[in-house]
Amino acid sequence: MPAQPWSLGGPIEPDHRARLHGLGAPAEVLDGLDLRSVSGGPLPPWWEANGNALYSVPGFPIPERLFETMVFYPFSRALIVLGTDVSAVASLLLGGDDATVFVGPDTFLSFGELYCGAASSIVLVGGVVATSRAVVDARNGGSVFAEQDQLWAANVYLATDDMHRLEDVETGERLNPYGAHIRLGEHVWLCRDAMVSGHADIGNGCVVAARSLVRGQKVPPNTAVAGTPARVIREGVTWRGEDTP
Repeated sequence: MPAQPWSLGGPIEPDHRARLHGLGAPAEVLDGLDLRSVSGGPLPPWWEANGNALYSVPGFPIPERLFETMVFYPFSRALIVLGTDVSAVASLLLGGDDATVFVGPDTFLSFGELYCGAASSIVLVGGVVATSRAVVDARNGGSVFAEQDQLWAANVYLATDDMHRLEDVETGERLNPYGAHIRLGEHVWLCRDAMVSGHADIGNGCVVAARSLVRGQKVPPNTAVAGTPARVIREGVTWRGEDTP
């Protein structure tokens, strides 16, 4: 195995740890990770000069393609913490100053795409399994937060915003979300092609059916929802990862 082209330094700085904790990353999860600063290698000179920070766990590779998207253009004060093997991630793109990304332990994002805009955040606490091509997009000061134990089927799409402004012709008022916040509770199953956007809160133990849209909604815990927009089709449910009778 070839040597990594970057250097690992000291443990996570207290202010960076506090920043993650303030965004909801549990102290016990952070304490359980041997996070080390990453420097040199593919990182450009402006990376550290602009106050950006990248942390990883010793022994976990960081693909060159992630460096390429991560440093596409200069920004400042970004914090990227990779607490798992991200070899399967397709891209990690940052869109401005003060972006924060935390990918927690035991997370697997097969061909996943992460985009974090200025002053926005993505926090995946851990145990996220996305089987193929999940897209997670936080922008305009918005956030995507996922608690422990997620199962996301192929082509799941989570986006705080629509990326373009939809407005009323007469008043000019913006009609679609801007800088929204998405929160997924523990043990959530997003089925194939499920979409979550706008201000959305999905409770613990929920199931979002295939090709359903949760948009600007609060989904009660232990419910199954389906449709566009999603509606509750059954209460008092839970789910298991194994496929048994």
